[in-house]
Parts: sequence; structure tokens; C-alpha cells
Amino acid sequence: MQQEADKQSKLGVLGGGQLGRMLIQAGMNLNLHTKVLDPDAEAPCRDLASEFVVGSLTDYKTVIEFGQDVDTLTIEIENVNTDALMDLQKQGVKVYPQPEIIRMIQDKRTQKLFFREHNIPTSEFFLTSNKEELQDFIQFLPAVHKIGKGGYDGKGVIKLSSEEDFDKAFDAPSVLEKLVDIEKEISIIIARTIKGEVKAYPAVELVYHDANLVDYLLGPAAISNEVAEEAERIATDLVNEMEFVGLLAVELFVTKSGKVLVNEIAPRTHNSGHQTIEANYTSQFEQHLRAVLELPLGSTQLRTPSAMVNVLGEEGYTGMAHYEGLSEVLGKEGVYIHLYGKKITKPNRKMGHVTIIDENKEQLLEKVDFVKKTLKVISLEDQDADTTEEVTEDDE
Repeated sequence: MQQEADKQSKLGVLGGGQLGRMLIQAGMNLNLHTKVLDPDAEAPCRDLASEFVVGSLTDYKTVIEFGQDVDTLTIEIENVNTDALMDLQKQGVKVYPQPEIIRMIQDKRTQKLFFREHNIPTSEFFLTSNKEELQDFIQFLPAVHKIGKGGYDGKGVIKLSSEEDFDKAFDAPSVLEKLVDIEKEISIIIARTIKGEVKAYPAVELVYHDANLVDYLLGPAAISNEVAEEAERIATDLVNEMEFVGLLAVELFVTKSGKVLVNEIAPRTHNSGHQTIEANYTSQFEQHLRAVLELPLGSTQLRTPSAMVNVLGEEGYTGMAHYEGLSEVLGKEGVYIHLYGKKITKPNRKMGHVTIIDENKEQLLEKVDFVKKTLKVISLEDQDADTTEEVTEDDE
């Protein structure tokens, strides 16, 4: 009886980045035995996981071997071998989110087709196979060209204003999306269990960095009740249509006319949910564990208004990370620093995040500005030629 309980508490995680690190931190309270696979021997999960395996997430044999002795297998990054996950599922391993859903989401083209086929509101789009096909859509401009596979953290997206921009477009299977008249960008984190229990977190508002990364977010989003309800309805429809199990991040546009459109989805914990650790009754990481381990979902209710600031590597610095302003930021009330254990910094690499809580929105924004100006990730000595840590895709 005890052996069976121990076996069921063993969780496999594909990906050992910061999302996996925070997932493990949440799992410690549940006495979870965590086994992590990552190609980087110095990944953020290395020192926290019960077992840490170095290997490719996209190699069939590696993933199959990794998953043999776990009861439940989940992901912290989409770029994984779904053929292996499907075969592990056939062997009796519980794989959540389901492999076929991960495969669909891996390609922005199949994502968009799913939205269209299931009446999920999204921007108008066409699929392109190469640059030459863009000539057929000159009248569709301005638009955004998104590469189907491999884009992350703002990479793989280019705005096309006129035919002159076509040289910058992707010569690969991609999506051409009509440029949306955006009022706000928001995100909803939503969880669903195998039994169909669904709980959504209140929408947060995203403010983007010049590098097309989230600079900071505010929760809850400053939107009308009608927009908030519509966004939650859309997210709920999505997880139910997919019969999704796990945590889904739904990024949405709110247009100037008040429409709510799905931009993209991610089948995992997400950058837009980090503030839930301090600001909500249940963090997104605990919620993901509850969902994939077939436990009741926790409350998503807000404890307090919050902000989350991404801590990015400063421009002009590559090498061993050094944090300036740490003491000053820690001296502020309601400020919580989360560093990801990455040894090497480079421009715009996600090195950590800071959650700020404050009932007063004006004071909240003042603290956001203070953190952004004060906490800097630099390298005291340029060690670009000597860095050995593998810099892999960061979470979105």
C-alpha cells in the first residue's frame, strides 16, 4: 500500500528551466519525488530535483527511457518529442497535458486552425508555406508573420507593413495574421482536471519590453467586468473543447472596439502567472500539480493587487551573472525576489522575476518603476568565450 502511494507521487518533468524549478518548489509541500530531464547540465532544476537527468527533450529514445519509472509525466516547455509521450501513454504512464494537445500547440498554424474550427475568437489569418506566397496577400497587410514552429519569447514574429517588408518574412511554414487594433494585451491562466473541474485566475494585463518580452504585468487587469467575463468564457471554452488536463496559459488581445481575441496558448505554467505565488490563494505551480496529479483544484481568488517585473540580463553583458541593487529592492515592503539559478547572463535573458503586492495602485506602479531602475543583471567581467552553460529557450 505504501509502495503504491510512493510510486504515484513520482512526477517526471520534461524541461529543467525556471518553470520546472518553481514547480518543484511547489511540489516539495506535497512530498513529491521529482525526476527532471534537461539538455543543460547546469539547468535551474539541477539542485532541486530528486533526480536530474541530462538529455535531449526531442530525442525519442531519451524521452522513452526517462519516462519508464514515473507515474505521471508533465512538461515545462513545449519543444518535446510527442511521439515518445504518446507511446509512454500507451504503456500506462499518465501524460498531462495530453501528447496530442502538446503537438497541436507546438505549431502556431495548427493552433490557429483549432481556434477557427472550434469557434474560438481570434484574429483573421492565412497560412503560408514560404516567402513567395506572401505576394498573394498584399491586400491583407498590415499583418504579423509568425513562424509555425520554433518561435519563443518574442522570437519568430515580424510585422509586415508593406511589400517592402517581405524580405524580413519567414521562408518556412508560418501564419500571416491581420494586425489587430490592440487596446490591451491580457492573459488568463486556467486549469482543468481529468474529471472536468475548471478554475481560471483573474485576467492580468501585460506590458511589453522593447525586445517583445513581457516587461511587467499588473493583476488584476484594468478591464471592464464584461471584458473580464468574456475572456474567462473564451478560456473555459478552450480547455473544455480540448478536454485539456493541466494548466493552460491563454494570451488575449482586447481591441479598441472591446472585442476579445485569443492570440496564443501555452500548455504549461507561464510567465504571466508568476505573481500568483504571492498574490493568489493557490499559485499557478501548485495548481498545475493539482491538475496533473488528479487532485482537487485550489482557489484562484486574489489575495491582493500585484505586479510582476521580469528580471532580464542587461544589454552589453554576457558572462557570469552579478546582481546589482538586490539589497535596495529587498528593503522595499511587499517586494518578493525570485532568482532562477542561472549562472550565465546575456542580453534580455530571463534571470528572475520580482512580485510586488500593494493595495494602492499608484504605490504599486511606483514600486514597479523602482525595481526596474534598481535591480540590474550584469557581468563584472565579459566571459563570453568561456561560458559553458547552455542557454536554452526561456519561458514565454
